[in-house]
Amino acid sequence: MKKIPCTLMRGGTSKGVFLLADDLPTDIQQRDELILAIMGSGHALQIDGIGGGSPQTSKVAIISPSPHPDADIDYLFAQVSITERLVDTAPNCGNILCAVGSFAIEKGLVPVSGETTTVRIRNVNTNTFINSRVQTPDDHVTYEGNTEIASVPGRAAPVALTFLNACGTKTGKLLPTGHGIDTIEGIDVSCIDMATPVVLIDAPQLNKTGYETAEQLESDAEFMQKLEAIRIKAGAMMGLGDVSKKVIPKPILISPAIHGGTINVRYFMPHKCHGALAVTGAIAIATSTMLPDSITQQYIQSVDMSNISIEHLSGKFEVSLSQQGNSPEGLQASIIRTARKLFEGNVYVPSN
Repeated sequence: MKKIPCTLMRGGTSKGVFLLADDLPTDIQQRDELILAIMGSGHALQIDGIGGGSPQTSKVAIISPSPHPDADIDYLFAQVSITERLVDTAPNCGNILCAVGSFAIEKGLVPVSGETTTVRIRNVNTNTFINSRVQTPDDHVTYEGNTEIASVPGRAAPVALTFLNACGTKTGKLLPTGHGIDTIEGIDVSCIDMATPVVLIDAPQLNKTGYETAEQLESDAEFMQKLEAIRIKAGAMMGLGDVSKKVIPKPILISPAIHGGTINVRYFMPHKCHGALAVTGAIAIATSTMLPDSITQQYIQSVDMSNISIEHLSGKFEVSLSQQGNSPEGLQASIIRTARKLFEGNVYVPSN
């Protein structure tokens, strides 16, 4: 059996396997085969691996020192398919990102610098830069604290993330189609690339209120087929090519907020409805509230850039936006999340 050093961590509302790049093959195909073996993909429960049988738990972070002068470490994210043997490194994952700084400090890749330590991260998937401020009292990472986030039980130490250049992560443009609103399959949508490519869809136009449960949405086969058809056509229009086997763009239903927030959403990953909301998706949604020609505007009364509250299935997600300069490329996003180390040791896979 092959033995690979491994750490299992919760980041935000996701859970993933954290690996050092030096412990993996440099050949991409061999690396991906190893990841599939670690996770147990090809089975709905990932029964022969340590994946959790859910898109929120079938995730991998590969960490290494960064050669870039503006970063301390490189973070490559992999979304690992559950029933298919596919490893997708096209998107970033902001929830897993929440735990990257802590992992890097604990592995000695970044020295502690006081009560809090800022880790400069380059996300290799999107070539974007994020500063992660980790709590490090007494010269070590602490995971205990009083911060709560929706859809995660208990409290933990806060992790502050600032996305420095999240505009146009995969397409190079905030509005990849050149329009604030497009019509796909007879439905008005907004295609936005901010932290991750998304296609925002007006829920009532798909005969949904936008307040349905995940089970109600996923059990409607006709709706799910329509959602995927829109997503695939949006991907082509955004310059992403054939996205039928990719997880981007992410489709998101929008509707009016009903609990005092800015907007209400249902976020898809893309073939299952998220129980909460992805970090990168939240940043894209928050940005749409600032765009005068997005479909989100029909439900917005007024927006405070420093406190955009997005309602979702299990609570609210707060995003703070700030503008550096006059161009969209200067838009930065900040959030507060939590993370926790769950397990550290070795994972074993068959030698063949």
